[in-house]
Amino acid sequence: MPYELNAVIGRFDLLRSRTVGVRGAAVAPLRQRMGLVPVTEHLLDQLGSGPAFERILSHWSRGGPIAHVEAEFHGGDGHQSAAVWRAGARVWGPASTGDFTGPREDWPINAALARLGVVPRSTERADHHDLFLEVGLGWEQDTDGWRSAGRTARRAASYDEWDEEHSAEQERTARAAAESERRRRLADVPVALDGKAIMELLGLPPGPLIGAATRHLQDLHLERGPLSPEEAASRLRTWAAEGDTGRRRG
Repeated sequence: MPYELNAVIGRFDLLRSRTVGVRGAAVAPLRQRMGLVPVTEHLLDQLGSGPAFERILSHWSRGGPIAHVEAEFHGGDGHQSAAVWRAGARVWGPASTGDFTGPREDWPINAALARLGVVPRSTERADHHDLFLEVGLGWEQDTDGWRSAGRTARRAASYDEWDEEHSAEQERTARAAAESERRRRLADVPVALDGKAIMELLGLPPGPLIGAATRHLQDLHLERGPLSPEEAASRLRTWAAEGDTGRRRG
């Protein structure tokens, strides 16, 4: 899949403050408190291109370092470029390359991200650090994707609020995936009591609790091996006696 990137990167909250009132500007969150503003034709129509755009970046950088980065890849071929502004002046770049055989820390976007304060979280050798991936620049593949991510993040008032919501969403997704995998794994696991027997044993009508009881017996089968009908009945009575706790476990 082709990859395209043309963006301004800096601290999320800084970019939020600098783009207030700029129509269509969306700040997409990245890792390590960073954010990304996709550079679109519409944005350049408002801010200006060429020297005018550089003056804007110089102004934005008075609140903290920012970088303008560009990349384009298709298959194994591509190029990237980057420049960094700090305290109202360009302090590094522009640097560009289409040769990615050297150390990753020297690739233009990685070098720019390091100057913004992005750090590797792994203990791998320095020449294997890829801050491009570390900060999350692989999350989207093109400008439309980044604009969508920025629009979604607008409901958060700050990076911390977005991070809290994002973490909660990731946790919900992980739980849903784990439950889906659990149900897939249990699909072929036999049960010692069928649904009718479970309803009679527990005095319950058809419904979600019968499915929960069935999955509980299947879990026990995987943990302990096949159960006799008598042992299954005994364990189900214990499970039901636990009340809400037992039901949530199922």
